[in-house]
Amino acid sequence: MERISNYQLYVLTVLYQIGTTIVFGFGAVAGRDAWISVLISSSVGLIIMLLYTLLMRMNPGLTLVEWWRAQFGKWIGTPIAWAYTLLILYEVGRGVGDLKFLIPITILPKTPIFIVLIVFMIVLIYGAFAGIEVIARLGEIVFPVILFLFPIEIILIFGSHIMNIQHLQPIAGKGWSQILEAVWPVGITQSFGESIELAMIWPLVSQPEKIIRTTLLATITSGLFIAIFDAIAVATLGGAIFENSIYPMYTLIQQISLGEFVDNLDAIEVLYFLTTIFFKISIHMFAVVRAIQKLTLVKNSRVFILPVSAIALYLGMTMSSNILVHIETSLKMIQYNLFVPLFIILPSILFVVTLIRGKYRKNEKYLKS
Repeated sequence: MERISNYQLYVLTVLYQIGTTIVFGFGAVAGRDAWISVLISSSVGLIIMLLYTLLMRMNPGLTLVEWWRAQFGKWIGTPIAWAYTLLILYEVGRGVGDLKFLIPITILPKTPIFIVLIVFMIVLIYGAFAGIEVIARLGEIVFPVILFLFPIEIILIFGSHIMNIQHLQPIAGKGWSQILEAVWPVGITQSFGESIELAMIWPLVSQPEKIIRTTLLATITSGLFIAIFDAIAVATLGGAIFENSIYPMYTLIQQISLGEFVDNLDAIEVLYFLTTIFFKISIHMFAVVRAIQKLTLVKNSRVFILPVSAIALYLGMTMSSNILVHIETSLKMIQYNLFVPLFIILPSILFVVTLIRGKYRKNEKYLKS
């Protein structure tokens, strides 16, 4: 059985939660107060992650799809488990769709996007066959590079003299309603709510007693990372541009210019984005393949990798006709119809049911003794 360390879990959680979030600009709906919405979303996200990890502790050794059958029984639990599996599969397709629009707009406008996606899928399939241990080890290598590049980018932005702190003021100048609109539900479900699928990985962690602390620390890290980036982007671009830009972080990096020798860093930033997107989609892929294997009781999960990859590629190529539809679907339709029920309502119900059943079992044991 594959095993990963707690540090590797920390790295994967941070990379997963940053994922595509940083590409599109977390909390952009809040305009110049986006960084405030990120901090609030991260605080609520901590509670959500605590809920998920407590469910993991109350169902020791079980994955996300096994929780439901264990507590709700075969007839109710199995359809719910399949709903999560299909949602994760859809998320793989959405990740591919993100790339379909990102690459032509940024670094490869004349390259057929199908060729780019095929190459990406080959790398993704290789990672899926290699397993979560290899993906986690790769994360250990990449994560320090990202940590190194982050302060370098901030220094370059400051050195370019393109920031204006006045863009961040007045704080909550348009009221708190716009900030809270960015928090609920997108700010909570995006990245933090999605992290419920990490429950497919938690049983593979070598020190399960440290998972709660590791996961909460990773959530704090990713929240601060995104909040700092949003604050810098708003201070540089202004609230209006940040709110209306499709890829605000890409636009931000394009502004860097030191003399005539540090310029045109946008290609490096796209590679930065591709790295975080790769890890998020890789975890999606691992989670959905393992979920199908658990639900079908097939011994070798690798038989599902190629079919899942083909479905994800098809979904990514066909689900949205343009980037605006793609973003609109993510912000509105799937949030209320899928994310809120599956990431917040059902886990809360499961937590209550598990608590009640746990107390009932304890009372039964006490009476028998």
